[in-house]
Amino acid sequence: MSSHDQKLNIKKDDLVRVISGNDKGKEGKILVVFPEKNKVIIEGVNIIKKHTRPRSQTDQGGIVSKEAPIDISKIMLICPSCHLPTRIGFKPDPNNKRNKKRICRKCGAAISNR
Repeated sequence: MSSHDQKLNIKKDDLVRVISGNDKGKEGKILVVFPEKNKVIIEGVNIIKKHTRPRSQTDQGGIVSKEAPIDISKIMLICPSCHLPTRIGFKPDPNNKRNKKRICRKCGAAISNR
C-alpha cells in the first residue's frame, strides 16, 4: 500500500504526545495534517528558527520561530477519557453502517471524529 492510499488515524485538533526525537514527551494540539507526506504540525512542538529578509522598506527582517512538520510515526494520540497515549482502533458506527468510529485501545472509549 503506498502512502497515497493510506488512511490516517490522526485528525486536526487531536491532542497528541511526541514519543521519540528531540521533543519526546511534549504534548500539543495538531494544527495541520499532511497525509501525502505522513507529517503533522503540532502546536509548540519541533520549533525551528527561520531567518527572514526584509521584503520592503517598512518590513523588518529577523529570526522567526515557527513549528516544523514532524513525522506521524513519532506521535501518539492522547485519549480524551483516560488521558493516556494510546493506539487507535476502529469499530463500526451503530447509527451509520458505512462509517467507523475511532476508539481508544486502552479504555475502549470512543474518540470523537469532529
